[in-house]
Amino acid sequence: MKNFTHQDWQKAIEQDKEAQILDVRSADEYEENHLPGAILVDVENPHQFMEKINQFDKNKNYYIYCNSGSRGEQACMVMDFNGFKNTFNLKEGLEALEA
Repeated sequence: MKNFTHQDWQKAIEQDKEAQILDVRSADEYEENHLPGAILVDVENPHQFMEKINQFDKNKNYYIYCNSGSRGEQACMVMDFNGFKNTFNLKEGLEALEA
């Protein structure tokens, strides 16, 4: 896992043509506002989270965000533990991108 500032995170996504963006917030938060192309994977629903990530290619690059960065960091740690090679957390969360 690597923590990115919002500038580095956006730059990395722009340069990564196969970037996978994961929104790890709740379904309600996702419906209210999310980044284009983001896949909802609610980290606070562990069973569903594990089901979804187990369908992903562990060699791709995953750019993960929540509101403030803490759930994103948690999701990255779980994914790393489960064999994902490249997880990138938006350290300040979605709030930083909207500021």
